[in-house]
Amino acid sequence: MRHAKRINHLGRTDAHRKAMLSNMATSLIMHKRINTTLAKAKELRKYVEPLVTRCKNDTTHSRRIVFSQLHNKYAVTELFREIAPKVATRPGGYTRILKTGFRKGDNAEMCMMEFVDYNENYTVESGAKKKSTRTRRSSKKSAQAPAEPVAEAAAETVNEAPAAE
Repeated sequence: MRHAKRINHLGRTDAHRKAMLSNMATSLIMHKRINTTLAKAKELRKYVEPLVTRCKNDTTHSRRIVFSQLHNKYAVTELFREIAPKVATRPGGYTRILKTGFRKGDNAEMCMMEFVDYNENYTVESGAKKKSTRTRRSSKKSAQAPAEPVAEAAAETVNEAPAAE
């Protein structure tokens, strides 16, 4: 029985799983978006979000802790310089998982994982809202349409409804 076993081992040994998550986190940080399976993305979210929270406090200690997880100094630099200022006010939930369908070979559920603040399609700025232009109906059409037949037709449908019951 699997009582209180919260980690998904993803069919890998402990060392392989840690290396894979580290590599996927590095790719996510460098490219801001990756395509992977849904199970891996859910585990990666648990791995990356504490690192992003740690990068809000830019100290040598926090950089060393993040480096011990990622093993890539360029990813650590990117995380602290580019991503940290964007997520400074966000209380959590730095990543988004969007399901993209199923893989053709083994029918595994695929998804796209991305940082929330880096997708311009989903982020809406208050100053960037586009005004919609409204058009008015011409007064000729409203003047030509008789008002009485419409009211009579509506009254007939109201009278017919109880009779149908």
